[in-house]
Amino acid sequence: MERIEFKEYSPNPEARFSIVIPTWNNLSYVQLCVDSIRKNSRYPHQVILHVNEGSDGTLAWAEEQKLDHTSSVRNVGVCYAVNAAATLVKTKYLVYMNDDMYVCPDWDHYLWQEIEALDHSQFFISSTIIEPKDTGNRCVIVSDDFGDSIENFKEDALKKQCMDFPKEDWQGGTWPPNIIPKKLWDLVGGYSVEFSPGMYSDPDFSRKLWEAGVRLFKGCGRSRVFHFMCKSTGRVVKNDGRRQFREKWGIPSSKFTKYYLNIGNPFDGPLAEPEETLTLKWARLRARFPF
Repeated sequence: MERIEFKEYSPNPEARFSIVIPTWNNLSYVQLCVDSIRKNSRYPHQVILHVNEGSDGTLAWAEEQKLDHTSSVRNVGVCYAVNAAATLVKTKYLVYMNDDMYVCPDWDHYLWQEIEALDHSQFFISSTIIEPKDTGNRCVIVSDDFGDSIENFKEDALKKQCMDFPKEDWQGGTWPPNIIPKKLWDLVGGYSVEFSPGMYSDPDFSRKLWEAGVRLFKGCGRSRVFHFMCKSTGRVVKNDGRRQFREKWGIPSSKFTKYYLNIGNPFDGPLAEPEETLTLKWARLRARFPF
């Protein structure tokens, strides 16, 4: 495990969210991401980076911009990165975001409206992602109108047209960008480091929230964020997260997101305990005795 350094500056008392962004030698994208937060947010926010390696100038840039950040000489993976950055959170709400994302205008206002409408703090809410490629994910808006890299990114077109795509609220908010009360993050212990460098750490986190009694896993259709899909996972040795999740929770991740989170279905309120159907019982049995 690499040693992690911590650097924080004077907090902004006006900040509404604390946005945690892990990054790994992806300077041009994280610069665009932070710039979009500054330009397209309705409210001021605390931005916190975790800089993995930073040999491309990311660490120097974070210091120049006076961004709160944690850092490690080598890549420590997503789980350690977000947990380290989360220690610097100064607001009530933690947002986890990828470095290859661009927030659309008023993305934060719509999340804030969701929070204000609740009378409790047991929630996990995701923004709705716009992606240039169709991966079969029902929660995502697919459009190739805005490019798929910084070099061909059509920023002005995205800002003008991002709300033109019909998308209702959906069940199963789980992946970034997402927002959660910091107290709830602390209660379940953040991301599970045994899933390092991070495969299947997102559904594991959702399952931990489920065990803590959370039943509101909502995708906000109006809060929109463009995702370049510039993955760093091809540069790391992946953990066998599928097996880890199955062995830890006694159910495959796919069955958890389908039968517990109802992922991708229209949002119709807090989730209920899933019915113990033969399909679900068989999935549990196969998880215990894979063959």
